[in-house]
Amino acid sequence: MTDTPLAITMHPADNVAIIANDAGLPAGKEVAGVTLLDRIPQGHKLALRDIPEGGEVRRYNVVIGFAAQALPAGSWVYEHRLTMPPAPDVDALPMATRVSDPGPAIEGRTFMGYRNADGSVGTRNLLAITSTVHCVSGIVDHAVRRIREELLPKYPNVDGVLALDHIYGCGVAIDAPDAVIPIRTLRHISMNPNFGGEVMTVSLGCEKLQPDRLFPEFQTDLVRLQDETGYAAMIRQIMTQAKAHLERLNARTRTPCPVSDLVVGMQCGGSDAFSGVTANPALGYAADMLVRAGATVMFSENTEVRDGIDQLTARAACPGVAQEIIDQLTWYDAYLDRGQVDRAANTTPGNKAGGLSNIVEKAMGSIVKSGSAPIMAVIPPGERAQTRGLNYAATPASDFICGTLQLAAGCTLHVFTTGRGTPYSLQAMPTLKVATRSQLARRWHDLIDIDAGPVATGEETIQSMGERLFEEYIATASGRPTWAERHGIHNSLALFNPAPVT
Repeated sequence: MTDTPLAITMHPADNVAIIANDAGLPAGKEVAGVTLLDRIPQGHKLALRDIPEGGEVRRYNVVIGFAAQALPAGSWVYEHRLTMPPAPDVDALPMATRVSDPGPAIEGRTFMGYRNADGSVGTRNLLAITSTVHCVSGIVDHAVRRIREELLPKYPNVDGVLALDHIYGCGVAIDAPDAVIPIRTLRHISMNPNFGGEVMTVSLGCEKLQPDRLFPEFQTDLVRLQDETGYAAMIRQIMTQAKAHLERLNARTRTPCPVSDLVVGMQCGGSDAFSGVTANPALGYAADMLVRAGATVMFSENTEVRDGIDQLTARAACPGVAQEIIDQLTWYDAYLDRGQVDRAANTTPGNKAGGLSNIVEKAMGSIVKSGSAPIMAVIPPGERAQTRGLNYAATPASDFICGTLQLAAGCTLHVFTTGRGTPYSLQAMPTLKVATRSQLARRWHDLIDIDAGPVATGEETIQSMGERLFEEYIATASGRPTWAERHGIHNSLALFNPAPVT
């Protein structure tokens, strides 16, 4: 990072800019034609001109707040000096009025994937053992360790074995209307292309979520622990069934597959003010490239798009898709209202330390990772993607819940941007980490896969970084391990369960 004072604006109409220097800038320093009245940390905003009390504060040419006090040019603009605007009204929104063309088709690009019988393609070849209830988790975890140590070395074409652990299945209102969300999430996770169609389930026996309710349309390979005689028999039965699955998975090999077979999920966590400047716009450019290649791409995070709902409905491919966006986001408004919170509860202390004053500013930086392609479909929580192109997966913004729901939606490759830093990843699909700042990428050199920081200094453009990301997606989908995969670190699945717990 250069020592020259550097401030970044996103639109000519903006009256604030963010400080890009690693250590921030001290009071008295001149930048962007003004003299700083305060010391301003990296990523935080300075007023480019005098803003009166109650005046609009604009970033991305969007009103991200109103001045809670007079802010002379050069002032530090942060959370406590702003009041947040209300959420946009859902009435009279633009409906499919700005459907753009992301560019000419990209043809002939392939990756090395695992073709499944149903036509889907995995980026990894994994044995997954699902369960109907959390009670069995200890047994399944022990069996997975035994399988990994004793069986997996005999099957070199299998990338790994994992337990699809969760805390659902009993002690819940299983017939409540919203219970459909965690149930279909578990069902569709088991059908993820990275598992090769090998559905193996462990049940306790007495739980509310019975196997035939979890998988009503087909019979799964089942071990019911209450039918076994003792712990050793339980482990032995799981391992015996696992061996048959491993033999079939081991017969699979990577073959050239068109990029149109990729299903890529995009997410951000530990976001900062650079998220909407470097990493997320580059993801948006790469998302457009994936769409041009015929792939399926999804972005998510209800509270992080709610303040830009007009942008989403305008980009919907048709009015019906626009209405689905409205329906999902208003449902989520009601869900938050039941908990007596609103979208403002999203923003974390780390977001604010990284320069994001409120959820409105955060939302503008989050949406840009969707690129410019039309939104072809909306995926309700727990459902699978059915439409190629850009999809909106209507998930909570929680990293863990969002990732779990994108996995259920069929994602086989996960791309995760971060400005503050997070070791988050999922075992079921490779998770590429993209840093918004070079300072983070240097410090976390063996956790961050891609540094988007050079976009901030002009060493790279959004286009060049987006093209680089596109190539990284292909390499990772073809088997190149991420840093998280090399270290063997991953997060647990986290189901979204808005239904009551009994």
